[in-house]
Amino acid sequence: MTLFEHRRSGLAARNAPLAARMRPESLAEFVGQEHILGPGTVLRQAIERDRVPSMVLWGPPGSGKTTLARIIASMTKSHFEQLSAVTSGVADLRTAVESARARLGEHGQRTVLFVDEIHRFSKAQQDTLLPHVEDGTVTLIGATTENPSFEVISPLLSRSRVYTLNPLTDEDTEKIIDRALKDMERGLGAMNVTLAPDARALLLSVANGDARVALNALEVAAQATRPGAEGARVVVLATVQGALQRQARYDRAGDQHYDTISAFIKCVRGSDPDAALYYLARMVDSGEDPLFIARRLVILAAEDIGLADPQALVIAVAAQQAVHFIGMPEGRIPLAEATVYLASAPKSNSANSAISRAMADVANARNEPVPLHLRNAPTPLMKKLGYGDGYRYAHDYEGHFVESENLPENVRGHRYYFPGALGAERDMAERLRRWWGPKYAPKEQRPGSLPGD
Repeated sequence: MTLFEHRRSGLAARNAPLAARMRPESLAEFVGQEHILGPGTVLRQAIERDRVPSMVLWGPPGSGKTTLARIIASMTKSHFEQLSAVTSGVADLRTAVESARARLGEHGQRTVLFVDEIHRFSKAQQDTLLPHVEDGTVTLIGATTENPSFEVISPLLSRSRVYTLNPLTDEDTEKIIDRALKDMERGLGAMNVTLAPDARALLLSVANGDARVALNALEVAAQATRPGAEGARVVVLATVQGALQRQARYDRAGDQHYDTISAFIKCVRGSDPDAALYYLARMVDSGEDPLFIARRLVILAAEDIGLADPQALVIAVAAQQAVHFIGMPEGRIPLAEATVYLASAPKSNSANSAISRAMADVANARNEPVPLHLRNAPTPLMKKLGYGDGYRYAHDYEGHFVESENLPENVRGHRYYFPGALGAERDMAERLRRWWGPKYAPKEQRPGSLPGD
């Protein structure tokens, strides 16, 4: 490195954001992730014994993935090569691998190849890494915020260990903040900054376990605070509010999108309106597509409430139409109304189970001809062939019902619909039992099992 380059590097470091300046340089400085880095853990021992495998670090933003990769390279005296899957391609990978091979051959120095956001590499790009990870040319450390089971190819996963990093706790984040406030060289120690208690509480809350968000907001707030008579800067709540940008709670294309909608649906299905409203609020706060939420409510109304309360489907479809008509933010109100109604409604999945049983018979059994008495006979030839013979018009009979056998011969006697015992479906079940007798007796009262049960 030339003198000019050295000075430029030092200037860049001094002007780097606080989060970059405060990046831990050793495991002793690293905060959090005790489950994988605590004393005696497998990964910590591997680092200390210089036996680090290729790995994928999976965790939310600001949990320390890049920092940990740098520390591993430093402690194992490896060259640290960083690529971003957003801006790098196969040519960059090949250049990094060739440099690693030369470094290993000429100087015996290993290379830690850190690929940030590895989930953004295509399958072909990930395939490029395989032979070089396998022969030890590079020690791969991939970082991802997405589930590697879906985003990283299986051959690469089989050659790597996956370590899950958790969001930092408020205690972890507070420790990092306090370290930055005191550090005279890399932090804000020379500025004599303190945080008012309510400002500290807001900073911890909005950071949401992301150390980068906390430190960068702290730096902006400190710089915006004028020193007092004795040179001290007391950062107050309003200043922190101004420094914090509203954080999207999750990526609508990422894991938390699926986790949150899953939690929402399961809470509605589980008849817990408060929990369902909480997850609805998280989705609304993150800018989730409201029509996506509405569609899931419509599905749930038919699948999980069904005939126990047929009005549920009406409410859900009305909410979908309302959201489409009025948009957001007001659209959250009909979504909330539908959420509470569906969560509070009696539940039945009998219609869903019934169509699944019928679909199984259609897929696995012969599709025999429709019985003659159910066929329409619009022509003399069809009448001559017996179409419509034996059909009895229900409205000609008492109660507008007459018993008949309507299934093809090969599935005759099969049952698909088993009424639930809650809400409106209880009344439906009673009607069916009046019409059909034991065929629609409650499950616990039927002797033995019937085909399709």
